[in-house]
Amino acid sequence: MQIKLLSGTSVGANYRAVCRARSDREFISKMNIVLEEADETMFWLELIIDRKWFDINEVSNLLDEGNQLTAIFVS
Repeated sequence: MQIKLLSGTSVGANYRAVCRARSDREFISKMNIVLEEADETMFWLELIIDRKWFDINEVSNLLDEGNQLTAIFVS
């Protein structure tokens, strides 16, 4: 679970940097990092479910939220 936590917190830290972008180009560049980190977090959540390391009910809400956040970041 620690790996998922590290990539998950990276999404928030990098999004904070997006909010401080000084130009459109910097905004897009930093947002792409946020998307990469969100995708990595989704990977770890899917792996946790596939390996049955945690009950699917405990992780499914996080997976749902990750999908929603990714959709927001993409738009």
